Amino acid sequence: MAATAQPLLQFWTDNEPLECVNFLPEAPNTASFTFRPPSGALFHFNAGQFVTLELPVAGGPLHRTFTISSSPSRPTSLTVTVKAQPDSLGTRWMLDNLRPGMRIKALGPAGMFSNVVHPASKYLFISAGSGITPMMSMTTQLYDAGSDPDIVFINCARRPSEIIFRERLEHMASRLPGIALTWVVEEQDRYAPWTGIKGQLNQLILGLAAPDYLEREVFCCGPEPFMRAVREALTGLGFDMDHYHQESFNAPISDRPVEPEDDVTPDEDAAVEVTFAKSGKTAKIKETETLLAAARAAGVPLPSGCTFGVCGTCKIKTKGGQVHMVHNGGITDDEIEEGYVLACCSNPIGDVSIDA
Repeated sequence: MAATAQPLLQFWTDNEPLECVNFLPEAPNTASFTFRPPSGALFHFNAGQFVTLELPVAGGPLHRTFTISSSPSRPTSLTVTVKAQPDSLGTRWMLDNLRPGMRIKALGPAGMFSNVVHPASKYLFISAGSGITPMMSMTTQLYDAGSDPDIVFINCARRPSEIIFRERLEHMASRLPGIALTWVVEEQDRYAPWTGIKGQLNQLILGLAAPDYLEREVFCCGPEPFMRAVREALTGLGFDMDHYHQESFNAPISDRPVEPEDDVTPDEDAAVEVTFAKSGKTAKIKETETLLAAARAAGVPLPSGCTFGVCGTCKIKTKGGQVHMVHNGGITDDEIEEGYVLACCSNPIGDVSIDA
């Protein structure tokens, strides 16, 4: 009997929109959105990576970058978990309007904040608020692998009711002794006793939760003031910061952005012309302004997310001229070799033409 050919696996690419298939409230002003591509393709990404969603808000599309909270070990769907801040536009629109059946465009996945990129035998995951999402993805993948991992997981929240994924993480920890959870809250919920740690993360709490922190690979995600406090605490404890990694879309992920190979710098007195080859538009700007600023001045819609070289959403190909770029990891060396730049952190050196 002849063997039947097995169909090749099809993986999602960002040429195909994503359809929302589930909406799940997680905590106050926080919800998870699960997506699948209409074609039924599978998702392929590293735990800890992010996607950029194009949100159809009033006044034009808005690009927002979110870490994937689901695990690559469960590739039939992709989930992002978002928290709406009081002044937010994109996340507020999602919580109020994005529901199953709606389709949106997405870019990615991308990013280097992953235990796949920085493998270790022992991890220390530190997060606050919605910064828990990449830690959830990495922990779930390690849990699904079947072997017992060695993870110390510290999450900080304002109140116990605002701890995202608490029940799911406690379920995994109840089945694998290698997952040790520590919750730190600023204040307890009314009429609900709290027997965990109350206060703010400090060196004492770090030492109690992870006595062997010096031996662990540290991943940190949360608001920039929180991550700065974690960095200062670890530095004060003598931690080797080569084993510290952080992710944020509100501030650069590194204190040492990637520097260009040449020593050419923009001249604040030089005026240049940026030509957008596809649209036929031009903009006159100073060399100290970015290509993204030029696009906005010319009325050319360029997608953008983080605006400081992390997410890679504004990646665009140059067709001529010289560009000075200082980024934070949102573009690869191969892409740079092919002529791509990140518009948000690239300055024209003289007249430049770009493929937009």
